Amino acid sequence: NTIDKDGWLHTGDIGYVDDDDEIFIVDRLKEIIKYKGFQVPPAELEALLITHPEIKDAAVVSMKDDLAGEIPVAFIVRTEGSELTEDAIKQFVAKEVVFYKKIHKVFFTES
Repeated sequence: NTIDKDGWLHTGDIGYVDDDDEIFIVDRLKEIIKYKGFQVPPAELEALLITHPEIKDAAVVSMKDDLAGEIPVAFIVRTEGSELTEDAIKQFVAKEVVFYKKIHKVFFTES
């Protein structure tokens, strides 16, 4: 699972927590998600997602999947007042990318 039994979120990112308990992401452990043998670059999907007017920020990471190996999932910060849904985000991405680059799950988070 992406979140382990201790509550850690395994994103493939490298970061640190400062003295004020703020999290800083400084690099990626790996740059490619392997979906059914296809290579999916998270940065490409992130760049697309932030073009949506109701998305303030986005991060795309892999989630383990028994059938596909890994699937792309998105963590989204919506703009203030937005009621953007998971389905709307999936449709937005799906109409712009080849089938194997589609987002499979969306998690909404605060900035």
